[in-house]
Amino acid sequence: MTPDCDRKTSLGEDSRSAQRTVELQNAAQAAPIQALFDRIAPIYDQLNDWLSLGQHRIWKQMAVKWSNCQPGDTCLDLCCGSGDLAQRLARQVGPTGRVVGADFSKAQLAIAQQRLEASSCPAIIDWVEADALNLPFSDAQFDAATMGYGLRNVTDIPRSLKELHRVLKPRAKAAILDFHRPANQDFQAFQAWYLNTIVVPLAEQFGLREEYAYLSPSLEKFPIGSEQMYLARQAGFSEATHYPIAGGTMGVLVVTKGSD
Repeated sequence: MTPDCDRKTSLGEDSRSAQRTVELQNAAQAAPIQALFDRIAPIYDQLNDWLSLGQHRIWKQMAVKWSNCQPGDTCLDLCCGSGDLAQRLARQVGPTGRVVGADFSKAQLAIAQQRLEASSCPAIIDWVEADALNLPFSDAQFDAATMGYGLRNVTDIPRSLKELHRVLKPRAKAAILDFHRPANQDFQAFQAWYLNTIVVPLAEQFGLREEYAYLSPSLEKFPIGSEQMYLARQAGFSEATHYPIAGGTMGVLVVTKGSD
């Protein structure tokens, strides 16, 4: 082997080693988040109602609309939780469509399956345990995608967006719904008051104070709308628009994959 080949081999091994180190770090950071969502699974929907004053259903329907899913489409609901957003997608794609609900929490997926069995859902929904940073799907598999309250909790937002870009078909859209820290100081103050005096004490009644106390610090670290748009374009999306709703306490990032 020539010296140049030795050098290329060494660089390749260094790159793979660095990538493996990042994967291990992400896995270590994700483990407590995964455990958190397993613990809150039984009352996740009830607390979402309290957290959003019952408005999360409207916001999820907006995300489905902005994903531009059509009858007969194959769609992905990433970080699907208890599956209500996936069921909304299923109603949109109809009996000829298919929805995949992916989440890393086994407890959430079990509840999603129970809810599906109790519903009159018109489309097929497959529940898949999956890591948002390393999706077990082929390239260009989905016609549309949604993601509800998941991007804020992944350990590597740019990588998650790249994976989402990879599994979407050309010209496909994804709508990413999440909580945000509003720019308006009055709304910021209200959000902080509501989380600290309403949501966390309610969660404490179920022994989940620490699990919901994480919301405020997670919002502090979460990229604002313009930053999300930049990260989406860096991930390869040709278009990215962020729509603030509910006074900026909530937002939907809508991204489009190019035609390639």
